[in-house]
Amino acid sequence: MTNLEAQEINNLPVKYQPLGMWSYFGYSILFAIPFVGFIFLLAFSFSSSNVNRRNFARSYFCVFIILLVVVGISAAIMSAMGLWSTIFNW
Repeated sequence: MTNLEAQEINNLPVKYQPLGMWSYFGYSILFAIPFVGFIFLLAFSFSSSNVNRRNFARSYFCVFIILLVVVGISAAIMSAMGLWSTIFNW
């Protein structure tokens, strides 16, 4: 990053300043903590202090919902398969 680019980034309002690579890494670890991470995930998803952090939290939340749906569907299929195997003695 050149000196001019650094000055341009520093001149941005805090709301629009980009997050660094370590910020994304740290937020990923934070969001992965059970219960506490989910609370932070919701808080960052609805906050307006930094647009980039909010969008990252929203994308992480979407992945969380998709995984929850996939696990729910697979659990329903597995339980149905178990039910069918007990009915037909497979």
